[in-house]
Amino acid sequence: MTRHRITGLLGALALAAGTLAGAAGPAAAADPTGRESGVHGAAAEPPAEFGTDWHDPLTAAPPVARPATRSCEVTVAEAQFRDYTPYVGNYAPPAACGGTWAKVVLRLDGKVKGRQYDRLGHLSLGGVEILRTSTPEPSPDGITWSVEKDVTRYRDTLSKPQPVEMLIGNFVDGTYTGVIDVKVTLTFYAADRDRHVPAPDTPDRVLPLTTPSVTTPRNTERLLAEVYATGSGGGCEEYWYMTTPDAAPYSCKAADGPYREVRISVDGQLAGIAAPFPTVWTGGWSNPFLWYVTPAPRAFDVQPVLYDLTPYAALLNDGRPHRIEVSVAGVPAGQSGWSTPTNLLLWQDEGRAVVTGSLTRHEEGEPANSTRWTPAAPGTPAAQHRLDTEGGHRLTVTGRLDTSHGRVTTTVTRAVRNTSAHRWTEGENQDALTATWTDEESVTRGSTTVRTARTYTMDGETTLGTGDRLRTVIALGDRAETSTLRGGRTVDRTRLDDRYTGDASYTANVPREQRHAVGTSSERYQLYGSEPGRGCYDRTLSTAQGTVTVDRRRC
Repeated sequence: MTRHRITGLLGALALAAGTLAGAAGPAAAADPTGRESGVHGAAAEPPAEFGTDWHDPLTAAPPVARPATRSCEVTVAEAQFRDYTPYVGNYAPPAACGGTWAKVVLRLDGKVKGRQYDRLGHLSLGGVEILRTSTPEPSPDGITWSVEKDVTRYRDTLSKPQPVEMLIGNFVDGTYTGVIDVKVTLTFYAADRDRHVPAPDTPDRVLPLTTPSVTTPRNTERLLAEVYATGSGGGCEEYWYMTTPDAAPYSCKAADGPYREVRISVDGQLAGIAAPFPTVWTGGWSNPFLWYVTPAPRAFDVQPVLYDLTPYAALLNDGRPHRIEVSVAGVPAGQSGWSTPTNLLLWQDEGRAVVTGSLTRHEEGEPANSTRWTPAAPGTPAAQHRLDTEGGHRLTVTGRLDTSHGRVTTTVTRAVRNTSAHRWTEGENQDALTATWTDEESVTRGSTTVRTARTYTMDGETTLGTGDRLRTVIALGDRAETSTLRGGRTVDRTRLDDRYTGDASYTANVPREQRHAVGTSSERYQLYGSEPGRGCYDRTLSTAQGTVTVDRRRC
């Protein structure tokens, strides 16, 4: 990814990484010891402005919980990325921890120093992508960061030797000096019945969707697809939520405006819809000073979009190849900028060689996408253009399967919606967006219903003022509520609320020592569950000029 503004402001500024060299970016995995900053509720004295070094990247998100059982660690990849040459290696599962695992935790440790852009990366085993990530932008003195991920669901892939491929595309020369040095490990925790630590229910097969044509096992009784959908690459699709129709005088164009929708189809029929998450990378909104210590949500751990395709299992179980394809609605024809690597997660019926059934319902609402451009008042320099967007879509599918344990009917209903107001002045020296995305899903299988309501929010403004002083103020939200009902009674409920706020400014187009950059940020991550043992997690991080000033836990 290249770092450029949320709009075309950097085109006017000609602000390149050489001006803003040295940023520490996205989220690091939280240290389970709680010693990341040494600041717990007390305030550290921040410097007057950013210097040449600052606190390593840190996030308020919880660490991956690990069981207290025998563990084994395997190094999966260890490489220095200087260009676009992938690391290629081989993986073998650990013999000492058997093949029945309670949990498998991936950990990436990285370091970089000097000057560099933020970069996208991925790691795959046997073609199955198990991590999609991005990197911080380094300080001159250098930074380290880490990210953890629970990858237990890839048990099928991890249980046998696999080829490994990892790439963090990079460019190094006399100006951009940051070499990205990473090590990735997998730690396997053995299941232990005596300690009441069982192996979780994981897919029997994990298939990478390397081509649209796929043949699934004929006894599939549950089928999920996960899509690591990311708009990136340095072009306008990195800031898809700011694009405008051709008529509006703005630097990033899309004929249908900013509405995007990630879709999956089976044999040409729409099978799933989702709202893409509006990821902000560590050079985003033209202001890496926002993200030096606390990144935007999901910047290091790009989470896949999940689709329940079980209603289509009967159709796919006929033993013939079928086409499963992913697309992003709203992207201008022929324009690049989106990556959608996909894995299929399948559960098989042990009691039957072939599971039959049928798709019994497919109801698709008419996709909505409307934009209204209000031109700025002529002759008024501070007047703003405004683009209001409303879009949405709804889909319901039902399928039945005759399994060895009876007939099972699955109904999936999903509704997505986006509203946004984009405001900017001529020349884009002032540029603002207020946007909300909702993604509501209900999956009913037998007598159990799982309802998930996701809400993503973005409210930010960048201004270029007197003396080329650039300021960005932004608030981001990543929220989800999930409830499980059996027989109409709620038996479980979880709530996630991850909120980020930041305010940073600097003098553009000057040497490093003249930037006089200042910035504050805060993240509060809350996670509540009603099941025993899940309880409450609540942590707040605040920073000023790269110093952690608050690290507070309320649970």
